[in-house]
Amino acid sequence: MTSRREKRIPSDDDTLLRQCRVDTFRAGGKGGQHQDTTDSAVRLTHRPTGIVVTARDERSQHRNRKIALERLRERLRERYRKRKKRKKTRVPRREKERRLRNKKHRARKKKLRKPPRRDE
Repeated sequence: MTSRREKRIPSDDDTLLRQCRVDTFRAGGKGGQHQDTTDSAVRLTHRPTGIVVTARDERSQHRNRKIALERLRERLRERYRKRKKRKKTRVPRREKERRLRNKKHRARKKKLRKPPRRDE
């Protein structure tokens, strides 16, 4: 069951890649000489929405591109997901009574802290 909005996300990789700007760069970090010498990390910028995802998990640029496409699809699904309207809930009668009791109790306590009036 796909919604009308979800149809905007292309199912095949080539169509989705055509909508993106693909940047490759050196991954850096852990992984030693393989990451330091090859441009294996991939950054995808989805032009229509401006969403940016990166993948630098694998040594292979092709595998990183696949991972980045999966991440982009997930972010697009989240963006196009229809949000449920918030249901307003009412405060139960018992809770209102409890709050009022506590308020009165606090007021009584504060009143007792005050010095007595002169006319009393």
